[in-house]
Amino acid sequence: MDDRLRTPLIRLRSGQASSELQTAETIDSDRLRTISPLDEILSIITLSGPSALPKKILFRGEGIEGIASYAAGWMAGHGMDVIVLDGANRFNPYLVSSFARRALVAPEAMLKKIRIARAFTCYQMATLMEERLVVLVEAMDASSLQKERVILLGPITPFLDEEVPDREVRPLLERALKKVEELVMGGVPFFLFQSSLSLRSQRTSFMMKRLSDFSDLVWRISFEDEGPKVILEKRWELKTSLKIVNGKIES
Repeated sequence: MDDRLRTPLIRLRSGQASSELQTAETIDSDRLRTISPLDEILSIITLSGPSALPKKILFRGEGIEGIASYAAGWMAGHGMDVIVLDGANRFNPYLVSSFARRALVAPEAMLKKIRIARAFTCYQMATLMEERLVVLVEAMDASSLQKERVILLGPITPFLDEEVPDREVRPLLERALKKVEELVMGGVPFFLFQSSLSLRSQRTSFMMKRLSDFSDLVWRISFEDEGPKVILEKRWELKTSLKIVNGKIES
């Protein structure tokens, strides 16, 4: 885990990535490019007036790791400072560089607006959410004219380690979510990205439900034969009937 929550050391320059990574980047980028509603959703929930925005948005389902990486690049490309806490160890900076090239922005300039830290255990993830995040938010508030955006990638993934008993896991998660709620009350928006999980275990079922209950909006993303689907599963206080299916907004 990167305790300093610093900008990634990876610097993307022409010819620097290996052919394997370039291939993976191309595949992910092509797949994400088909999710035409994603840019519109991000615009709605990040660029509207701050008083009208939900502050806890959950994306769950398939391809979530790539979507989270794309979203970080999208936000940075729109001038936002982004903090990424990666509990899934799947954040892909090459997707950010791909977005930067399409936006005709130097990848390094975009990556400098993204701070990332990874957690490999539930204890590390809880520490990031309870302590390190607060320090970084305060530091960024002092140097920024707008609130930064926080991405939690795989927020419950580290808490599913069966070697850690429930009596330890649940209090850790609750304290972490309480700290997030405090930051939300201070105006910091959170974007949670959680991949699909098998609900066979009681712990997984409980935590997925807890994450959904905690969030203001829940979007489910799936890839099917007829194309990608992005469906609003949980509506915010405004009770909007917005639903986006196969690139079309329906009410």
